[in-house]
Amino acid sequence: MIQLLRDFKDMKSNGKPAVHVRRNGTLALLDSPVVKLWYERNREPHLNNEIYLRIKRTLDVLCCLLLLPIAMPILAFCAMAIKINCPGPVYFFQERTGKGGKRFRVYKLRTMVKNAAALREKYMHLNELKAPDFKITNDPRVTKVGKWLRKTSLDELPQLFNVLKGDMTLVGPRPSSYGAHTYDLWHTARFELKPGITGLAQVCGRSELLLDEKLRYDIAYMRNMSLSLDLRILLRTIAVVFRGEGVK
Repeated sequence: MIQLLRDFKDMKSNGKPAVHVRRNGTLALLDSPVVKLWYERNREPHLNNEIYLRIKRTLDVLCCLLLLPIAMPILAFCAMAIKINCPGPVYFFQERTGKGGKRFRVYKLRTMVKNAAALREKYMHLNELKAPDFKITNDPRVTKVGKWLRKTSLDELPQLFNVLKGDMTLVGPRPSSYGAHTYDLWHTARFELKPGITGLAQVCGRSELLLDEKLRYDIAYMRNMSLSLDLRILLRTIAVVFRGEGVK
């Protein structure tokens, strides 16, 4: 995986990437010699896609069940801190786009003031990314506790319940808040997979990446997904969060 990340970061992109579109016209895949070569060297030929997905789902459920006894006291502590710091609900529910472009409700701990959605238009001129992405360094809508939750990624902890429901998986493309219609055709490759709590893009820059860069990592993951790659991404996620890199 380390070699994949190194090679992938070294790739030069002039405009939109070369793509290969499947016959049904609904899915575009990144056509990268680097990714193809890595895949041939590291793929797990003894697992076909169907078996891999079944094992992945089983491991998702088992991991969530094992983590919940640890996660519940942490969630209780975070809920108390949110309530003390800023009036409003503890949890934040948002519609995200998942597998097949289907919308679903994602669970998060609230990190912003209660009227954050209404204030977005007010601060739109401070947006540092190209629409539809939205990011402001030191976003004034984020609470003090919210900054800590984002830095530690504890705001994502309730998504263990999304995984148990089957809307998400532990490792996969992060679900976006905007609809499938906002994507370019080659972007839609990510809808082939369930969205994940973490993914290849999250261990390669997180919020520092532009939309197109995130999508290239997502498609690279789709082309090379395996149990060993999932494990390495999970381990790298722990390291990234522990170091506080790429705060969202």
